[in-house]
Amino acid sequence: MDSTATTRRATRKPTHRLSTGISGLDDILCGGLTAERVYLVEGSPGSGKTTLGLQFLLDGRARGERGLYITLSETADELDAVAESHGWTLDGIDVFELADETVLDPDAQQSILHPAEVELGETTRGVLERVDRVQPARVVFDSLSEFRLLAQNPLRYRRQILALKQFFTARACTVLLLDDKSSQSDQHLHSISHGVISLEQIAQEFGKERRRVNIIKMRGIAYRGGYHDYVLETGGIRMFPRLVAAEHASTFEPAAHTTGSGELDALLGGGLIAGTNTLIVGPSGVGKSTVTVRCMLAALERGEKAAFYLFDEGLGTFMARNMALGMDLRPYLASGHVNVRHIDSAELSPGEFAQMLRDAVETGGVTFLAIDSLNAYLQAMPGEQYLTLQMHELLGYLNQKGVTTMLVLGEHGLVGQMQRDVDLSYLSDTTVLLRFFEAAGKLRRAITVVKNRTTNHALTIHELQLHGRGIGIGAPLAGFEGVLTGLPSYRGGTQMMATNPDAPA
Repeated sequence: MDSTATTRRATRKPTHRLSTGISGLDDILCGGLTAERVYLVEGSPGSGKTTLGLQFLLDGRARGERGLYITLSETADELDAVAESHGWTLDGIDVFELADETVLDPDAQQSILHPAEVELGETTRGVLERVDRVQPARVVFDSLSEFRLLAQNPLRYRRQILALKQFFTARACTVLLLDDKSSQSDQHLHSISHGVISLEQIAQEFGKERRRVNIIKMRGIAYRGGYHDYVLETGGIRMFPRLVAAEHASTFEPAAHTTGSGELDALLGGGLIAGTNTLIVGPSGVGKSTVTVRCMLAALERGEKAAFYLFDEGLGTFMARNMALGMDLRPYLASGHVNVRHIDSAELSPGEFAQMLRDAVETGGVTFLAIDSLNAYLQAMPGEQYLTLQMHELLGYLNQKGVTTMLVLGEHGLVGQMQRDVDLSYLSDTTVLLRFFEAAGKLRRAITVVKNRTTNHALTIHELQLHGRGIGIGAPLAGFEGVLTGLPSYRGGTQMMATNPDAPA
């Protein structure tokens, strides 16, 4: 290293990080933005650039830092209305409005060059004078599309941005340059900026639009790559960092817990193991949700906290059916030990749902978690591949946190050949298979455990009954062949379970 570089390094001020005002974005950036640098925030109109810029300045205000919002695309009144819609006030933040007719006149021959070279145009002169007067620590420049119009050619535009960068850096400002991506092929900003944050808004065929953020570039710091979901709502932007299970390792006791049914415990080889997930597979109406609730009720009776996420069934129907089966969840709802939430998959992004589960575990102390069902959850995903990747990370995270997880997966059809929207059996630690079958002129239910990674489980097939005490499991169906096909043949003397008078029709 030559002496000039050594001297420069010795005299350089140590860098520090600034919060963006959005906790999720700080997490994605592994600590926030490097101070006194110029960053580009790009995105189409409606993606939330202005809101992000305001949150950045409001965070600075809360820390006692001066903030300046330079607006060329919106009036000060429009900006104040945006802040008011989120319940914010811009008191203490300097707003410099440049959106007037003369500034945007394309015939005005203005250039933005370094102050030592040429006289600056009126637009730039006004910006520089306001910055020198306010002496802000944080600046938001909204937006660069007007600068691109005034520059009239790429060379002049690049020189304008370089001049601004040098000016702001010399005054120890941390700057967000907002750009609406009106010029898709323009890469000048990417090369000049210290970091690039890209916001996207994606329209869906049905349901709420989806938004996601991607850090295209960030010099000198590590960050979480890939796409991360976010929502723009009253109160600002909430971002949900992509879940990486490997970052959440913890220690716990992998103890076996009862399901509340001795027969089901025997089938499973001793019950459900903490830190494992169980997949319940079967056609509609066979009892998947009932078996899941029975297991959750046993966890609640032990004093654990639980969360049940309903994608298919309405909350009222869910509660009424469980009460009819002798599984009243109301006392646990009242005490806060269980949280039953109905999820609209058309309104929820995968990242937001993953964050919801993380909050339940890390903040709410949940140790038993159920998702009913994965079929509807799939509708919130762009495709089957993304569901598999998301569930891989989600289940890995829950397992490492010692959570007992139960997943419901519906199959198409009632008897005979079944079809599934997606096969996640290879991701599950335990797989329980439920089937309808015909015997003695009556439609009956069967249950068996086809996989358990943690214990030696029974390989027998049993009759399952839903009644006023929850579930009942009979003796092995040794006298039948082909029960899982739905059309068995009878070759023995197995007794069917007696019909319970309080069993549902």
